Amino acid sequence: MNVQPESSRTFNECEKDEVEDIMAFSFTFMFQFLVLAPSVICAFPVQDPELVVQEVQKYVIQYFQETENGACCFECRSINGSRRNLGYLSCGTGNPIDDCWRCDPNWGRNRKRLASCGIGFGKHAIGGKDGKQYLVTDPSDNPMNPKPGTLRHAVIQQEPLWIIFKHDMVIQLHMDLLVNSYKTIDGRGATVHIAGGPCVKVHKKRNIIIHGIHIHDCKRGGSAYVSDSPNHRSWSARSDGDGITIFGGSHIWVDHCSLSNCFDGLIDVVHGSTAITISNNYMTHHNKVMLLGHSDAYKHDKNMQVTIAFNHFGEGLGGRMPRCRFGYFHVVNNDYTHWQHYAIGGSSSPTIFSQGNRFLAPNDQEHKEVTKHFKSSEREWRKWNWRSEGDIMLNGAFFTASGAGATATYDKASSMAARPPTLLPSIIAGAGPLRCKNDQLCS
Repeated sequence: MNVQPESSRTFNECEKDEVEDIMAFSFTFMFQFLVLAPSVICAFPVQDPELVVQEVQKYVIQYFQETENGACCFECRSINGSRRNLGYLSCGTGNPIDDCWRCDPNWGRNRKRLASCGIGFGKHAIGGKDGKQYLVTDPSDNPMNPKPGTLRHAVIQQEPLWIIFKHDMVIQLHMDLLVNSYKTIDGRGATVHIAGGPCVKVHKKRNIIIHGIHIHDCKRGGSAYVSDSPNHRSWSARSDGDGITIFGGSHIWVDHCSLSNCFDGLIDVVHGSTAITISNNYMTHHNKVMLLGHSDAYKHDKNMQVTIAFNHFGEGLGGRMPRCRFGYFHVVNNDYTHWQHYAIGGSSSPTIFSQGNRFLAPNDQEHKEVTKHFKSSEREWRKWNWRSEGDIMLNGAFFTASGAGATATYDKASSMAARPPTLLPSIIAGAGPLRCKNDQLCS
């Protein structure tokens, strides 16, 4: 998706709109914190949403107490007390991930700054931050004997690597791409497609960032031996045909990718995976979009924590945005412009916290409901903790809340939650891979 960002404003213009900028930033800061706060305490059980709201109030007030004539050029204080320079409001979008790095025209020389910009449960995914850069020059693929210079050769290495691409390329894999721990796949500066074959799999690995890749038309792979490290091959059974499969992985961040038209799911997070963030992606033309939780019998997924933030769920989608089992799922500031059946669903008593999203229901009167409960009687699912807070419902959309969250009120936060309609166009405008050229801002 290529949507031009709003035109940058001059400093003088910013001075004229000082009051409006402060109000906009206060809301932006609130939502940044709502995404960040649940990940501060990574141990289980998950943080009480009521405590999140109290902390939001505390740090928004703290911000204004510390700001001195800083409406246009500002720094905001992060939860741990350190300062994080978000740049000028004339550059900022209100998206805390992008405002952390996109204001730098020298992004190509400072690529690894991205690893410090994560949010949500997957915010500690550092990828290949501590390693060298690896330049992919060859789009070919050999699962058994990967050729140096290919993406597969890069991702199976044992050491941390920040993987970049020399030029535009379409990579048609012959087997699932098995990504090793401590890798960043960074598509900025090139147009990179993984398409027409099996796609990406993270199998019991950790600390991986996948950024700026077009992933589409993924197929099921066969059964064969595949290199999973420079000196080892493992037997790989037939794959499901997902765009990205995260199987038993942790500290994984998928950001600014586009995903569409795969055999099974676009993103599946299963088998005890946790500490995952899926952000800034553009998803289209697929029926069952995102599965979080392996099965209703696999109770190890009860510790799963996934943040879904700043994504655009676009045309041609059926449902599962996401479909959750067990675990804790924070769905925040996404734009749902199309669905055929439902948007958010689940079974096996997942905790779903929906905040500041925009839901545009289809014209079909039978599918206005955002939520769908699977494999349970109403008496049972009424106990599940599903909460909507500050969501915008359009064209008759409605969210069926349940559990303790159905009656809880957020008096302090709800006064600011009315602002998402004005901020979401800016926040979501860059969903999907960005167009990045050296010495220029990515757009």
